[in-house]
Amino acid sequence: MAVWQVPSDLLARSRFTVSPMVDTVAALRALHYPRTPWQRAWREPHVAAFRRMLTGRPVVRALLPASFHPRWTADFLTVAPASPEPTFAAELAAVGRLSDERIRADLRATRPEPLAAELLADGLTGQVVELLDWVWTHTVEPEWPERERRLRADIVARTAALSAGGWAGVFADLNRNVCWLGDGRLQVNDYPEPPLSLDEAEQLVFLPAHCRRGWVVWDRPTRFGMVYPVHGILVDPTSPAPDGLARLIGANRAHILARLDTPLSTSQLVAVTGLSLGTVGDHLRVLLDAGAVGKRRSGREVLYWRTPLGVALTSSTR
Repeated sequence: MAVWQVPSDLLARSRFTVSPMVDTVAALRALHYPRTPWQRAWREPHVAAFRRMLTGRPVVRALLPASFHPRWTADFLTVAPASPEPTFAAELAAVGRLSDERIRADLRATRPEPLAAELLADGLTGQVVELLDWVWTHTVEPEWPERERRLRADIVARTAALSAGGWAGVFADLNRNVCWLGDGRLQVNDYPEPPLSLDEAEQLVFLPAHCRRGWVVWDRPTRFGMVYPVHGILVDPTSPAPDGLARLIGANRAHILARLDTPLSTSQLVAVTGLSLGTVGDHLRVLLDAGAVGKRRSGREVLYWRTPLGVALTSSTR
């Protein structure tokens, strides 16, 4: 297993954040090799345009299979973000500063076979940048407001879990292969790699993404991070609220409360309940006053979730 030796002061400075580039790489993986039903469903509206793009780009066609090993992604696609709130433009510029030889070295480390001839020509970095920009522009950016709300809602849930159970509890829920081993040791996956000391690291971040399973990101030796699957990808917006709860507090309030097992914004609640913005806001105020939900700001959004009272109401009225 691969283990990071994490100094206590680095863990104390660690944080959760949202990376547009990480979600773009997750989208690229789903376009190239969807592994789950939800990835295949998401890919379906985009796959024809993706294939047309590949038709005219032989370098990119060779690049994709070389970049993704079943259990590894080439390092040029997993650069840790350099700022607390990275933009896609800034993260894409960081990729653009990598040399062609750096890209080829990362590809050789990902797969042992010789590189395709198309990948040996000059301009490889530019092809990578154009590919990532295409995926962002055509598939991720149009969905980004909803994606970002879901990612930030997940962060609120994780930080609440941190306050309740500490880092060991948070790590246990990130990924089945991630766990806190004690004595400053964080298992990041089950690969047979030697332990890695993070003594020189200045940054450790945790990044939710729309992915099947996570991966590590880094810019060694100073920046490290871990990508993990965001909660809520498979949320069913049509599942009903408990009948008993609807009789107790009204159907619309019950419908809202039933959705808040993970934090959601007002606009997300509008989307999943079909209620108007004003109606959702009015019901949230009542639920807040009753102590059934809590709220916290995350970025530009205010997120709401069930309190212990809300959990008890939804559980006892089924």
